[in-house]
Amino acid sequence: MPVGDLGPDDVVTASPESTLGEITETLDSENVGAIVITEDESPVGIITDRDAALAIHQHDDVAGVSVEDVMSEDPATIQENEEAMEISRAIEEHNVRRFPIVDKNGSLTGIVTLDDLVATIGEQLDNVADTIEAQSPEYSP
Repeated sequence: MPVGDLGPDDVVTASPESTLGEITETLDSENVGAIVITEDESPVGIITDRDAALAIHQHDDVAGVSVEDVMSEDPATIQENEEAMEISRAIEEHNVRRFPIVDKNGSLTGIVTLDDLVATIGEQLDNVADTIEAQSPEYSP
């Protein structure tokens, strides 16, 4: 299954000119854990709820801080046509849980997370279990 078929297509985004106050309001109102920062439809950064929480100890006026000062720049991305198991390799390589999905032009098309990978593996294991049970009637987990 291609990565582009996983996760939501409607990615919550913001511009690099956003403030941390605006970002945290959006995290709350959209009920998401990360916002992809884009310029010209391409991801240039990502900010997570954890990034926002950690900024409290680094800045006096947290709400007014520019998202550019807090976001992770140049986020690791995954091409939309990659296979789902590529998420596992990317998690190991980049040590992050969320990846913007991009098309061949680098434009944002979605987002995929560690949770999406776990759900996909779970579905695949259910399919395997169904096959084993169908082929081995006496088998009982």
